[in-house]
Amino acid sequence: MTAARATIGFLGMSHLGICSLAAAAERGFRVFGYDPDAGRIAELKRGLPPVSEPGLQESLAKQRERMTFSASADGLRACDIVYLSFDVPTNDQGQSDLAPIRELAGRAIAVLRDDAVLVVLCQVPPGFTRGLPIPGARLFYQVETLVFGQAVQRALCPERIIVGCDRKDRPLDARYSAFLESFDCPILQMRYESAELAKISINMCLIASVSVANVMAEICEKIGADWREIVPALKLDRRIGAYSYLAAGMGISGGNLERDLATVRGLGEANGTDVGVVKAWQYNSEHRKNWAWRVVAEKVLSRNPAAAIAMWGLAYKENTHSMKNAPSVALLAKLSGATVAAYDPAVPHDALAANVVRTHTPLDAATGADALCIMTPWPEFAAIEPGAIAAKMRGRVVLDPYGMLDARAACDAGLECFTLGAATIHEANS
Repeated sequence: MTAARATIGFLGMSHLGICSLAAAAERGFRVFGYDPDAGRIAELKRGLPPVSEPGLQESLAKQRERMTFSASADGLRACDIVYLSFDVPTNDQGQSDLAPIRELAGRAIAVLRDDAVLVVLCQVPPGFTRGLPIPGARLFYQVETLVFGQAVQRALCPERIIVGCDRKDRPLDARYSAFLESFDCPILQMRYESAELAKISINMCLIASVSVANVMAEICEKIGADWREIVPALKLDRRIGAYSYLAAGMGISGGNLERDLATVRGLGEANGTDVGVVKAWQYNSEHRKNWAWRVVAEKVLSRNPAAAIAMWGLAYKENTHSMKNAPSVALLAKLSGATVAAYDPAVPHDALAANVVRTHTPLDAATGADALCIMTPWPEFAAIEPGAIAAKMRGRVVLDPYGMLDARAACDAGLECFTLGAATIHEANS
């Protein structure tokens, strides 16, 4: 079989696996998706992905003829390259549970052809890949750099591909090399452990940017500066750059970055290296994640303990359904004794706590509310007129951490808005 006709298998049809499979099909390869969850496979055969990602459902429909899905691992025997692509689960402390990944790897190795290649795509700690019982010439680790809300596009058009190998001087398997070259980007080859740590290093740089933004944004809130005015100056500095992640946020969410903080802290503590800055990043993340609660407690609940709270957005970021470690979760935990009316366009109903009443529209959630908390920057929220919000609400407090609302219009409507990195609109215009 020629490299151009290689069949690519993916083990695990969670976020990582299904987005990566879609990208491979878009590049012209036949793909096989395996997942032990028969219900998930049945939905995929109907063209319904298990995650919310822009362009994913359209890609599944467009490339349907190139895709095969099954709850049986036997189909992996027809694959030349097999990716271990199941998202590694993490707990609330960011610690990885590698047991499901090891179990899937065992299933793959049991059915792979003797000439097939196994690629670990899911994020694992240094040392995991080398410990798998398969010859080094057929075993690789590939760094995934997907981003929730942009995953299909990033899988299809990566900036570069990082490959971990048993020996970096050994040429890649010809079929695997041809598949990677189809993405038309630089391919960086290094030893397994370097590649595994490269993924973590990328995320640590992202964490540093996020932490700087959050520390400085909080200072802005106290002294009357506006972080959004400062960000363009930083992006024009070549040492920081136009694509730096400098938006103020409510801590670190999603699971992946928390996992890398926990991993690096564990590696440092085990090997006697200084990880004080990592502990500080973890502390700052928790501090900022409770920003919404501090505002609600001071400005609303201290005056009216029985206040009605509305929440727009439950996902940890826009264009995803994931609530993993989301700021909304932290706030809902503090509001466990209150009834919260909430709206989110993507989070499934079964993910909501018992004290959350789901509404069909954002304004339905705001009706009669003493405070509105915009916890996810879904674009549709920016299109809602502040006057319409004020007309529905009973109170005037709006937590708008990401600056979704027009500041002047919100002030004119009598709303008191609180935004990350800036003084409140009420104070700024008084």
